[in-house]
Amino acid sequence: MKVENFQSEFEKVLNKTNFSKKFKPIQEKAFHQFLDTGLPSKKWEDWRFTKLNKFSKTLYKVSETEHSQITDFNFSKHHISDVSTLTFFNGHYKKEFSDHIPEIEIIDGLIDSKHKEEISSPTDSPFELLNTAFMDSSFNIFTKKNQILEKPIRFLIVSSSEDKLMVSPNINIKLEENSELTLIEHHVGESSNFFINTSTHAQLLDNSKLRHIRIQSNSDSTINFSNIDVNQNQNSQYDFFQFASGPELSRLNIHTKLNGQGAECSLNGLSLSSSSQQLGAHIITNHFSPNCISKQNFKNILQDKSSGIFNGKTIVNIDAQKTDSKQSNKNLLLSKDAIMNSNPQLEIYADDVKCSHGSTTGSLDEEALFYLRSRGLSLDRARNLLVRGFATELFDIIKHESTKSFISDRFENWLKNNAS
Repeated sequence: MKVENFQSEFEKVLNKTNFSKKFKPIQEKAFHQFLDTGLPSKKWEDWRFTKLNKFSKTLYKVSETEHSQITDFNFSKHHISDVSTLTFFNGHYKKEFSDHIPEIEIIDGLIDSKHKEEISSPTDSPFELLNTAFMDSSFNIFTKKNQILEKPIRFLIVSSSEDKLMVSPNINIKLEENSELTLIEHHVGESSNFFINTSTHAQLLDNSKLRHIRIQSNSDSTINFSNIDVNQNQNSQYDFFQFASGPELSRLNIHTKLNGQGAECSLNGLSLSSSSQQLGAHIITNHFSPNCISKQNFKNILQDKSSGIFNGKTIVNIDAQKTDSKQSNKNLLLSKDAIMNSNPQLEIYADDVKCSHGSTTGSLDEEALFYLRSRGLSLDRARNLLVRGFATELFDIIKHESTKSFISDRFENWLKNNAS
């Protein structure tokens, strides 16, 4: 989709009657910034490996009221027990398929909100600007001091249409002091051609804790971009885990800022790709204060002609003494045609730090395969055992048992269909 093609769709957004006039200046500003910035090209260092060919050639349109009608979508196969679920269908909040959660403010179609200023966050990133300009619904979580939400909140984001749609969910989180929350962002769908562009903005005040689990299992012809921006105050903790297996093209952009002393940030992910999929993670962890801890641990398993990207950067600024940072990217190629682009980076401007980074890419260990087969295992069972051993240690990060079980089942299904 070319830049000029967005103009007519943006006019549709502005003409929607269920949009508050308060949001229009925000959206217009973001759209004009997007026009000035333009779409990324191969000349942009951070985008040189991302395959935007299909996106450039496809004319997407915004989701209208008729796209909110649910007909025969099977919700049961996406069920996770012991969570509170909010359902978002083709860019529309579906109250009748959602649980009542008093702590959540739902802005369906961007009607009036007392938190308008929290939603306003345009940057110079093209796809964040697109999200702000085209955001069709917004979910806001604002906890109270000392509030601990025991039950995870799940956003079930469904893409299910025969039309070529573009949807732009916007998630805003503010955790007050000493509060805790587990958020599950669950992307599913059966569309033949869909572009979903999500932005999540989180502000963690002193001693707060956010556990963010992202499950990405859209159809193989979906493009799914996610922009996550997290600001952390003193002694706050942000734990992130992504399980990605579905989209044709996926790009995860995370920017975390450790602004207060003692803040901790743990970013983790497992990507499973096959056919011609491309799944990418682009991470920036920025240390501004002393005595902070950060970790990046991302793994990729690649089959067929799929490709992956890990572009991870940790920045330790001059005042961030006593920083403890680890960065790891490990990749398993199950095919000679699979490609992994890995670029771990450190920028250190402080002199009293403990930082490490590393990346490995390779195929299954032939000696280990030989040993397992000598013990009576078939080739398929031996391969699956080694792949499982490579991946499943990451699942221990997930503390919510039913979510861990759900993801484990999805992993086993992928392993059965792709790694044999």
